[in-house]
Amino acid sequence: MNVTLMKSKLHRVRVTHAELDYEGSCAIDSDWMDAAGIHDHEQIHIFNIDNGERFITYAIRAEPGSRIISVNGAAAHRASPGDKVIIVTYASMDEAEAAGHEPTVLHFDEDNTVTRIARGVPMQAA
Repeated sequence: MNVTLMKSKLHRVRVTHAELDYEGSCAIDSDWMDAAGIHDHEQIHIFNIDNGERFITYAIRAEPGSRIISVNGAAAHRASPGDKVIIVTYASMDEAEAAGHEPTVLHFDEDNTVTRIARGVPMQAA
């Protein structure tokens, strides 16, 4: 049996652009894609912290070091520059792979600087 687990997450990153007339997708700083293991054209889920919108699109590369998160096409109606979002990828794996899997999580500050790269998500305390 396969299960679907979180593969990677960009946590609380800010949207820098929203391009309605661009052909769909979400452009992500290439350095962040590499650090998180996000592939070109990989499906991503975006959760907008500021307005509650949740949507699916795919990743494309933005210039390395640019700190760009550009939500494009129809998805641009769901996020505006300045919004904080969580971008998540998932992977399907068998039980053996899942047993040892820890997702990669990039944490960001208000200026879209990576403050920490973690493996896994801490347990939530009561």
